[in-house]
Amino acid sequence: MNAKSAKVITIGTFDGIHIGHQKILKHVVALAKEQNYEPVVLTLFPHPRMVLQKDDSIKLLNTIDERIELLKSFGIKEVIVKKFTKKFASLSAKDYVKKILVDELNTKQIVIGYDHHFGKNRSANIKDLKEFAQLYHFKVEEISAQDIEDVTVSSTKIRNALNNGEVDLANSFLGYNFYITGKVIKGKGLGRTIDFPTANIHIKESYKLIPNDGVYVIKSQLKNNTVFGMMNIGTNPTVNGKTRSVEVHFFDFNEDIYNTELKIEFLKRLRSEHKFKNLEALKTQLKKDKKAALDYIKL
Repeated sequence: MNAKSAKVITIGTFDGIHIGHQKILKHVVALAKEQNYEPVVLTLFPHPRMVLQKDDSIKLLNTIDERIELLKSFGIKEVIVKKFTKKFASLSAKDYVKKILVDELNTKQIVIGYDHHFGKNRSANIKDLKEFAQLYHFKVEEISAQDIEDVTVSSTKIRNALNNGEVDLANSFLGYNFYITGKVIKGKGLGRTIDFPTANIHIKESYKLIPNDGVYVIKSQLKNNTVFGMMNIGTNPTVNGKTRSVEVHFFDFNEDIYNTELKIEFLKRLRSEHKFKNLEALKTQLKKDKKAALDYIKL
C-alpha cells in the first residue's frame, strides 16, 4: 500500500467492533469510495491506561490481532497501530497532527467523535482539530453525540453481558459471535478418563476478556470443517482445581490438534460451574450438557 495515498481516517480504540462501531466504519468506507481515497483506522496499543496508570486489570473484548482482523472484515483497507508509549503521549497536539496525520498518513478527511481529545495531556479537542484542518488542508467530520453514546453504551453492555455469561446477549450487540483465539496445550488428561476428552486453550494475551465461569455451547473451524462442542471455563472444583482454565470438548472430532491455534466462537451458556461429589456425578452432568448443546445446535 502506498503510504502517501490519500486517506479517510477514523481514530479510536474500537474495542469489540460492535454494531455501533460498524455504523461508523461503513460511513468511513463509503466516504473513501466516493472520493477515491483509502479507508483507514488509526488505533493505539497498548491501551493508554495500561501505560500511563500501569493498570493491568483492564480487560478488552479483542486482542490487537483480533481487532485488526475485524476492522479489515468491515472494509477498512489499512489498520495503523501506533504503539502507545509515554513518549507518544508527550507529543504536542500540533506535532501529532502534522507529523502523523498529515506527513506520515496523508490524511484528507477525519471522521471523529465530538468528544475526541488528543496531544499532550489530551489538551486539544475537536475545535482545535478543525483549526489544524484549515492549516493543513484536510476535512473534519464530527460523529454525532448520539452515535458516540451508542458506541459507549454498547461496549459497556457487552462487557457486562460477558461478565454475566450472557454470550447470546453480547452477540446481539456485537453483530457477530464473540470469540477467543488461543493455542491448544497439554492438560491433565482428566476429561479423557470420563469419556469427555478436552482441548486446553491457552490465551497468551492476559488483557483479553474471558466470559464468566460456566459451560458454553461453542463452534470452531477444525481442518476446514465447522465443528461444534462445549466449553468449560473455570477451576474444575470437582477435582479441587486451583487455576482457571479454558477447556473444549468437540463433538464428533477425535484428531490430534495440539499446538493448533484455534478461533472459538461462543453461542450460548448452558450453566454455571459446580462442584460435584465425584467424577461419576460430573460425567452424568456432562452427558446432560452435551444433549442440551446438541438440542441448541439443531434449533
